Amino acid sequence: MTLSFTKLRLYRQALPLKHPFQNSSTIVTEKDVLFAELIDQDGLRGYGECVAFDSPWYTEETVETAQHMIQQHLWPLLQSQEITHPRELNLDSVQRHHMAKTALEGAVWDIYAKKMKQPLYQVLGGKTNQVAVGAAIGIQSDLPTLLTKIEEALASGFQRIKLKIKPGYDLHVLEQVRRHYPDIPLMVDANSAYTLQDTALLQQIDRFNLLMIEQPLGSDDLLDHSILQQELKTSICLDESIDTLADVQVALALKSCQIISIKLGKVGGFNQARAIHDYCQERGVPVWCGGMLEAGIGRAQSLALATLPNFYYPADPGPSNRYWQRDIIQPEIGMEKGMITLPEQPGMGYQVDLSTSEQVYSS
Repeated sequence: MTLSFTKLRLYRQALPLKHPFQNSSTIVTEKDVLFAELIDQDGLRGYGECVAFDSPWYTEETVETAQHMIQQHLWPLLQSQEITHPRELNLDSVQRHHMAKTALEGAVWDIYAKKMKQPLYQVLGGKTNQVAVGAAIGIQSDLPTLLTKIEEALASGFQRIKLKIKPGYDLHVLEQVRRHYPDIPLMVDANSAYTLQDTALLQQIDRFNLLMIEQPLGSDDLLDHSILQQELKTSICLDESIDTLADVQVALALKSCQIISIKLGKVGGFNQARAIHDYCQERGVPVWCGGMLEAGIGRAQSLALATLPNFYYPADPGPSNRYWQRDIIQPEIGMEKGMITLPEQPGMGYQVDLSTSEQVYSS
């Protein structure tokens, strides 16, 4: 079976979040999302999503740069390749631009799964269509609001709580949360808000019995994290520092962390994500599926990835209605008792509705 692609359409849509989401560096109220629709020689359609933001606060990529790279470089490169399996897809002649690559590669995998008449999670190697999910809660204006949001998330069934922290919004917050919820699975995410000068402060988080502290230090750092991990009992999880398998290899060699966050849209798609997953599994290092405020396509594909066996902790991408008034897939992703059940239909298993999106490219 040869995979050949005849047409590409790109769409954009500004999706307002139900509630503003604040981390240590920014506040997101709306996301400009780029979607790819790929059509093969048999008329099958596959979909992918670019998870970049409209400004380069998280990585160097933006929606604008991703659209340009797909149109001018990645789509011609994809057209030039004759492959029989998505694993053979090679976009490495374009350096980095992982989020742009993910949009195209996700569409290729979606078409392949449809051709195989299997759900996406199965062709990826997942053995179950059940994914446990947790809730990420951004920085709040006051503690009563934060505690209310935690209570709402727990009442909804989420199996793990992640709190965003930053200097001045950390130890006191954790003290109050643990006073009210002493036993819940809890983790924190610093989004690179600290430095090694904060080691004494960060050592105090050990008393809160956290699953992990995510990315406490610089977004491109591996060395300082290795120094900090030696000073902490709490496991460090690396996120922003992980873009490639090579990053993981260096991080584990330096003992910079004990957990790796894999974000499908950030590492360049399923092929790179699976390579990272397998490498960590072979070395007994657990991984977990981070979120990027994905819309339905990116959310469904991230959850399919999270069915692989070494995803140890509840995933970040949760039900659609936690984030969006209306998602672009039907049915929307739902959750029951903290579990998301992926569909058994071929491909992603969701119908994509881009009728309210703007078509920005067609070739």
